Order: sequence, then C-alpha cells, then structure tokens
Amino acid sequence: MPTPSSADALGAALLAAFRHNFQQYKTLADRALAQLSDAEWLQQPAPGSNSAAVIMQHMAGNLRSRFTDFLTTDGEKPTRQRDQEFEEPQDGAGIPALRQEWEAAWHVLFNVLNELQPADLLRIVTIRGEAHTVLEAVQRQVAHYASHAGQLVQLAKIIRGEDFQSLSIPRGQSRQFNQTMQNRK
Repeated sequence: MPTPSSADALGAALLAAFRHNFQQYKTLADRALAQLSDAEWLQQPAPGSNSAAVIMQHMAGNLRSRFTDFLTTDGEKPTRQRDQEFEEPQDGAGIPALRQEWEAAWHVLFNVLNELQPADLLRIVTIRGEAHTVLEAVQRQVAHYASHAGQLVQLAKIIRGEDFQSLSIPRGQSRQFNQTMQNRK
C-alpha cells in the first residue's frame, strides 16, 4: 500500500503529465492550424468529413462542457449543443471568433488542471450520468483530444500538400535527429 506521501507524489506526477500531454496536443493542433488560411479551415477533404473549423467547434464545445464546474456538475452540460458543433460554418467570417472560443475553452481545462490536487484523482465525477474517477475522466479526454489533434494535423497535411511544414521529425531525417539527440547526452 502506498504511503500518503508517495500517493501524493504519484498524484502530482499524474497531474503534471496530464497538463503536459494536453499542452502538447494543443500545441500540435495550433501549429497545424497556423499553416492554414481562414478559408482553408472550412475545406472538407471528402463528402461527409469534417473541416478543421468543425473539429475545433466540437473540441471547444467538449472542453467547455467537460471542464466547466468539473468536480460538481455532469460533464455533459444541458446547455451544450453538440449537434451544432458539427455544422459547417457558412463562411470564413466566423473564424476569428472560433479562434477566441478555442483559446477560451482550453483556458477552462488548464484552470481545472492547475486547481486539481492529487487527492482529487479518486473523486467521482459524472459524464452523461456515468460515474468516473477524476483520473478516468481526465484520461478519457486526453485520448479524445489526441485523436482530434491528429485529425487537424492530417487535414493540414492534405490541404497544404508538399508545402506542409513538418511538426515532428521530417521524412528522411530520423537518423540525423537521433544522432543530434545522442550528441546532447
């Protein structure tokens, strides 16, 4: 059985890892989106697929719903209009407002993560009436946002084509990258 101090240390490490992972996925998405014009945020790569704007609308709505009053109310807020999150914006005029919604929604998440304490990880929260530990609920969202960040990167790659600027190790440069990392040690 872990001692209280080791349990607190483990909880603090988990919370730090969650903050880091969420920040990494947000940064990845932001760097992909930065390569697109406002008009390109509205492009759908295939019929029935989502544009970058729709994915962002959905993520912003989900972030706000899940993390507003996180410990005290159900993560699926009655005010959330999930189906509307998947409606394509009609033109690029709303993109600046969407950028603001995106930032504000992530701010809600990071405020919650900064306030959570290790002891909170085993508290029970609900999402759509289903009980989860805080640990389970946060991990669920890490996975959810990682998948959508990947979608945004893929959309940017499709739209930018050969002009896409790699967000990780560029093709054909793995050996050079690994050598650089080894040299840093």
